[in-house]
Amino acid sequence: MSSKRKITVAYGDGIGPEIMKATLAILEAAGAQLEYDVIEIGEKVYLKGISSGMEPRAIESLRETKVFLKSPITTPQGGGFKSLNVTTRKSFGLYANVRPCKAYSPFVKTHFPKTDLVIIRENEEDLYAGIEHRQTQEVYQTLKLISEPGSEKIIRYAFEYAKKYGRKKVTCMTKDNIMKLADGHFHKKFDEVAKEYPEIQTDHKIIDIGTALIAERPEIFDVIVTLNLYGDIISDVAAQVTGSVGLGGSANVGEEVAMFEAIHGSAPDIAGKDMANPSGLLNGAIMMLVHIGQPDIAEKVANAWMKTLEDGIHTGDIYQEGLSSKKVGTQEFAQAIIDRLGQEPAKMSPVTFSKEDTEPMNIKLTPKTKAKKELTGVDVFIDWDEEGRDPNVIGDRLRQANANGLQLHLITNRGVKVFPEGLKETFCTDHWRCRFKTADGSPISHWDVLDLLRQIKDMGFDFIKTEHLYTFDGVRGYSLAQGE
Repeated sequence: MSSKRKITVAYGDGIGPEIMKATLAILEAAGAQLEYDVIEIGEKVYLKGISSGMEPRAIESLRETKVFLKSPITTPQGGGFKSLNVTTRKSFGLYANVRPCKAYSPFVKTHFPKTDLVIIRENEEDLYAGIEHRQTQEVYQTLKLISEPGSEKIIRYAFEYAKKYGRKKVTCMTKDNIMKLADGHFHKKFDEVAKEYPEIQTDHKIIDIGTALIAERPEIFDVIVTLNLYGDIISDVAAQVTGSVGLGGSANVGEEVAMFEAIHGSAPDIAGKDMANPSGLLNGAIMMLVHIGQPDIAEKVANAWMKTLEDGIHTGDIYQEGLSSKKVGTQEFAQAIIDRLGQEPAKMSPVTFSKEDTEPMNIKLTPKTKAKKELTGVDVFIDWDEEGRDPNVIGDRLRQANANGLQLHLITNRGVKVFPEGLKETFCTDHWRCRFKTADGSPISHWDVLDLLRQIKDMGFDFIKTEHLYTFDGVRGYSLAQGE
């Protein structure tokens, strides 16, 4: 029986085949015990009419090997094509995206030579749920979904990662000054979990200033945990300020399956020119080797790669006149790394991995008790574009509706209160949120909501969406409108 570890490999599109060839050559020369199941994904699969970019055989391969080394792909222009990365992450539960961002100064140019941070990004939820609707002539909607277990899983992963790798601090980044429920929940969960790790320092940054600080002083961060969209943005910022997006590797980890890749795209403009830097995919492969229990090979490859950088053997994207000794192409760069296998960098700190690094992290969620959930009102969204869009007109008409005490409370337009007592200067679209509640805040039934919608329809209004207003153990589960 073979002792080799079988993994799924995809050569991808654009520069993908070149950098995968280079990466696999290095791994094989280093003695990695690997067997490959090569699958086709990306542009060719999309153009066959498979909207996910992945054929059923590829899915079966991942289900069998549980380890995926993937080159970048190209998604064809036009609608109807789903992100293969998002599909893979969500379908296989790859909830944690891990992106180390480290400076390799002065061999890779950066203004921040002390940077050594890791961004841990939630990978399955947030706006990447991809639930969108066009609701009126003028307004489009994207739903941001944040779950209790999804938040706790990624936050616990971040703390366990910090503990495992000797990191001192975990920073949470959200926008909870605006999204007080969704991002507010993530921040609250972070504070709760942090109490279980008193040896690790913690802090919180609003994502806008947090991003600015990554761009200006990235060395102040150690481990950052954040939501999906924010993590996607700041990991590219962090990779760029440390030298090059082309160097960044990424791990996408779930309870059973893991995917390893470069963080950059398929760069079709340089495909086939032997110019691409394979370092991003190689760094992803190094993370993969640790994951599958071959830390000695990962260590050998990482140190040979850093020794190559030290010796000034650089691809064009990181070549520096006066510092680099030779500009090379993709395959020559790979050969230079192979030639240095067994060597360590002299000026940069050598990498060390241990068997402990290969142990999976045990992420256990806190048992929950169900809160008492009560329906106390409803937001009815209406498409209305009549009589100069005067909020008083739609408001006065809707005040006639009454379903067992369920009556109009207020109207907002794009989140701004416009009725009653709105400002005449507020610009209004054709998309109106109309909040209905009982006068004393008492619970209502779904039948009351249905009766209300019937009345609204009979008035000639086009209701396009509803959101129920719930309390959980008496705590409001919805945001207040401005002025409410």
